[in-house]
Amino acid sequence: MPHSSAHRDSLAGARLARGASPWLLPTVATAAVSLVRARRSGAARAVAVPATALAAGMLWFFRDPEREIAEGRVISPADGVVQSIMPWKDGRTRVAIFMSPLNVHVNRAPLAGTVTSVEHIPGGFVPAFNKESENNERVVWHFDTELGDIEMIQIAGAVARRIVPYVPEGTKVEQGDRIGLIRFGSRVDLYLPEGVEVAVEVGQKTVAGVTRIDRD
Repeated sequence: MPHSSAHRDSLAGARLARGASPWLLPTVATAAVSLVRARRSGAARAVAVPATALAAGMLWFFRDPEREIAEGRVISPADGVVQSIMPWKDGRTRVAIFMSPLNVHVNRAPLAGTVTSVEHIPGGFVPAFNKESENNERVVWHFDTELGDIEMIQIAGAVARRIVPYVPEGTKVEQGDRIGLIRFGSRVDLYLPEGVEVAVEVGQKTVAGVTRIDRD
């Protein structure tokens, strides 16, 4: 039975995403120092509230919850909303998933296989829901799987300025393994091979490792 797209995560039992430290540590440190000094300093009190709120937001953004990986040939690599489903010239189908800043931003392997390529391509930073975002900063992944070559692209958005791959070329991954992080709002495109029917719809919420993308 497919898992519901209404899946919810919390900080309870979640770990912090790898690659969070450059953003998270300075924010938490500022909040901690301002809270300590707040009793003696009006300026520190003024800083404490927004700093603490920002630190809490960062902790929420960089959460990396454990997931029970769903069964199915292809599962979602990203939390978010299906932005578009587009037939491609070579017979493949592109499923684009938009990730808002409220989503978990750790991406997962859609199938088991071997990472055959991880290519970083420099580019712009227009909003990830914009058509021109296809020219944004991105990382292009290729996996050798039972369905053949599977391509997945992590696309940075207007706020996201860094994509952090977790595994190098040549790594064997299991379906649902964590493979990378995109900091802040962004998009993930998954290309399904010719003949694979899409099970999701535009506007549907997806959960990485949980939502099945293909149909039997």
